[in-house]
Amino acid sequence: MQTIIEPFRIKSVEPIYFNTAAERKIILEKAFYNPFLIHSTDVLIDLLTDSGTSAMSSNQWAGIMQGDESYAGSPSFFRFEKTIQDITGMPLVIPTHQGRAAEKILFSVLGGKGKYFVSNTLFDTTRANIEFSGAEGIDLVCEAGKHPTVPAPFKGNMDVDALKKFIAEKGSANIPLCILTVTNNSGGGQPVSMQNIKDIKKVCAANNIPLFIDACRFAENAYFIKLREAGYAGKPIPEIVKELFPMPMAVP
Repeated sequence: MQTIIEPFRIKSVEPIYFNTAAERKIILEKAFYNPFLIHSTDVLIDLLTDSGTSAMSSNQWAGIMQGDESYAGSPSFFRFEKTIQDITGMPLVIPTHQGRAAEKILFSVLGGKGKYFVSNTLFDTTRANIEFSGAEGIDLVCEAGKHPTVPAPFKGNMDVDALKKFIAEKGSANIPLCILTVTNNSGGGQPVSMQNIKDIKKVCAANNIPLFIDACRFAENAYFIKLREAGYAGKPIPEIVKELFPMPMAVP
């Protein structure tokens, strides 16, 4: 049997505390069985999020030391800005410390009572920020995405017909954004096909609804497109990524 190991070395060690089953029972009871109320020091394996939990590379650690901490005009920002512009084609780049902070800004501006945000599947913090604004989040994942035991190549797709029907029922004026998460994070990280992305773009453009790409795993999604979708096997990942992102559209 061939053994496959990770092609890297981890150069830091962080101690963790092993609690007992009895202690975990007490911890859960005190937290009212809400994982958000448990202290991180009491958690051995954290499955609540994967944000910021992976080990950093030697280049990343070196980058911290080389970073410019200037309050404004830092070359670190300009490198970041150019990279994002090159990848997405988007002219404006506004960094936030985490996605939920970006969501808070976005839905504070666009949200409100009587509004609907449609998506293939909304991530939990995205839905929370939408609902906090008074708006409602609507999941329109494709039929294949509703059956976890049935294999399918692109189970993260949005149901195009359901989108058209919802727009007809609620009116495009009441839908500030159509959100497409790639890959479909809350749907188990399932990919979205390029054809589905193009179909959603057409529906949004026809109804003057901005398409928002929640690009949580856009590189992985592009890789799945290369592997699974006809006509993309010979395309480099950067080209697929550029095709994935929509042309910039003014948001009202």
